[in-house]
This record gives sequence, C-alpha cells and structure tokens, in this order.
Amino acid sequence: MENHDHTFNKEVLPLRIKIDHIDSQILCLLAQRQAQVEKVVKLKKEHHVPVYHPAREEDLISKLRLQAGKANLDPDFMEDLYRVILRQSRVKQTGQMEQKAVKPGARILIIGGAGQMGRFFASLFQKSGYEVRILTRKDWTTAGQLCKDIDLALISVPIDKTYDAIEQIAPFLEPATILADLTSIKAGPLAKMLKSHPGPVTGLHPIFGPTSGSLDKQIIVVTPGRDRDHSRWLLEQLTLWGAVIVESSAEEHDEIMEIVQALRHFATFGFGQFLYEKHARLDRTLEFSSPIYRLELGMVGRLFAQDSSLYSEIIFATRERRQLLKDFISSLNAHLEMLEKNDKKLFNEKFNRIAKWFGSFSEQAMRESTFLINKLIERF
Repeated sequence: MENHDHTFNKEVLPLRIKIDHIDSQILCLLAQRQAQVEKVVKLKKEHHVPVYHPAREEDLISKLRLQAGKANLDPDFMEDLYRVILRQSRVKQTGQMEQKAVKPGARILIIGGAGQMGRFFASLFQKSGYEVRILTRKDWTTAGQLCKDIDLALISVPIDKTYDAIEQIAPFLEPATILADLTSIKAGPLAKMLKSHPGPVTGLHPIFGPTSGSLDKQIIVVTPGRDRDHSRWLLEQLTLWGAVIVESSAEEHDEIMEIVQALRHFATFGFGQFLYEKHARLDRTLEFSSPIYRLELGMVGRLFAQDSSLYSEIIFATRERRQLLKDFISSLNAHLEMLEKNDKKLFNEKFNRIAKWFGSFSEQAMRESTFLINKLIERF
C-alpha cells in the first residue's frame, strides 16, 4: 500500500505542478484582459459610449460556446465562466463611468433625497462630479434657494406624496429646468408635471431596488413628456452608468406594471398569507424542498422581509390595479368547481390551452429557471 501511495504521489506531483502553472497563466491572462478593458473604458468615457453592449456580449458568448465545443469543453460551463468575467468587467467599467459627467457643472436637486432611492441616485450624481442638493420634508421653507440655477429637479418620494411634491416644487423651477420623477406609476405624475411646469419634463421608473448598488444592466423605463432634446443628457448619463433604457408611453407603462408589479406582488402576498393561515412549517418544508420550491419560497420570504408600505403603495396605487387584482381573485374562484368535481380532463384542457398561448417563451423560461435552479443547488 505504501509503495502504491509513493508511486501515486510521484506521478501526480508533476501533473499538479503543471496545473498550478496553468492557473498562474490564467490569472496572468485575466490581468492582461483587464488591462485592455481599462483602455476600452477610457475610449468609452471620451466618446460617451455606454458600458453595456448587448449584441457584442451575446456574439462573444456564441463564439465561445462554439469554440468550447470544438475544444471538447462543456459550452454551458464556458458560458457560465464568461458571464462572470463579463459581469465583473461591466461592474468595473460602470464604477469608472460613475466618475464621468455628460453635463459637467450641472446642478441636481433631489426631492426626497433622504429616502433609499433618492440617496442611491444622489450618490451616482455626486460620483460623477455633479453638484447635488437634497430637499426633505423639513426643507420646504428653503425650496426657492435650493432650486436656484438647478438643471434637474428629480422627485423621489412615495407614490401618495408625488402629486403634492410636484405641485410644491414647480413654482420654484426655472423654465429650462428638467422636472423628472422616479414614481412607479407614470400617467398621473407625468400629466401633473406637464400641467405644473412649462419646461422640460421626463418620467423615469427604475425597475430595481435601491439596494442593487449599481446600474449595471438595470432597466429604467422612460416616459417622454416635453422637450426631449433638452433632457437627452440625462438619459445619456443613465446609459453611461450602465442602465438599459426602455422607452414607453405613460399609459403603456402603467398597463404593463399592473402585471409586472401589482399582480406579481399581490399573488406573492396571497401565497404567503395562505402559508401563514395554514401554519406551514417553513423550516421543515425546506428540508423536503426541491430547488424550484426553495426559489419560489425565497421570493415570498423576500417580499415579507421588506417594508409593507412600499408594497401597499404599489398594489393599491390606482383603481385600474385594484380592479385587475379583483379579476385575478375571480379567476381563482372559477377553478373551485373543477376541484370539487375532480375534473382532471378540464384541468388538462386548460393547461394545454395556456401552454399553447405561452408559446416559445416556455422554452426560454425553462432555460432561465434551470440556470437559477442549478445556481441554488451549487449554493445549498
């Protein structure tokens, strides 16, 4: 046995030394890659080119998958590896882009700048060298002074405070000042801004939480209001920081957000409430759980780990949203007869009809959810 171990150690040692050498080469190549990225960042800053280039990244991934197959390597492994590398590269680029101002010398006033989202955007503007002023509830007596010579007034307050904030700040704004908001509903606030302020108006909705830490690949919906050319620098700045800009009318935005936000959050709330009413043993269910259940339960737990007022404002924001949720409850109640009759045939008919409606997205959803499930398996 000793001879066997000695022979193994003797034979494996040069292989391990070679592997260590290859690892050092990989690290050296990553450092060289990063050096080239630094040069790209410098060019992007000079020419105001955004960090994220979707077509470029997807082309690169496609080529690498093809090369991996030819090299007898797992294409999925190669894609996962390079997604991490590209993500790290983007974050580093975004961090440096945060120091670049599209409109140097501009002055920014954030109404509600003491809140989480307000602080997040204040930090971004400050890192890029902008002068940032903050207006909170106790500062309205100095609103006129705070608004002097500002280029952008950005409203970042709860939905139910937005209309009052617009009405209060508008009289202090100069004609060339951009008035924008970060509210998660757009039709009402946009109309209010257009009515209250004769100058440039833009609606913004960041589709992410303030804890994200970066705008890398984060979506911001833009609902144009008035004088788009005058507001262009603001959108260019957001893009430079790594955001993905999606343009929409205020009406389309609100209709889609009824599904994306209100319905999703309410359905999650309903699932959590049912588990609570049934006294479900969460810790025990996790011991029996599949990765997909852990993922679903994680989204429920995530909701209840946050401020209830944030979600109540989103869910109850408009009459249309509340009506949609009542329709959702009615839809669930319509399944009671099917359950009472144990009608599997009807279930299958409905299932197949809905599956056909989902179409090719189902395949995409399968790929994406499988990726998330595999990541959970790696962690837990």
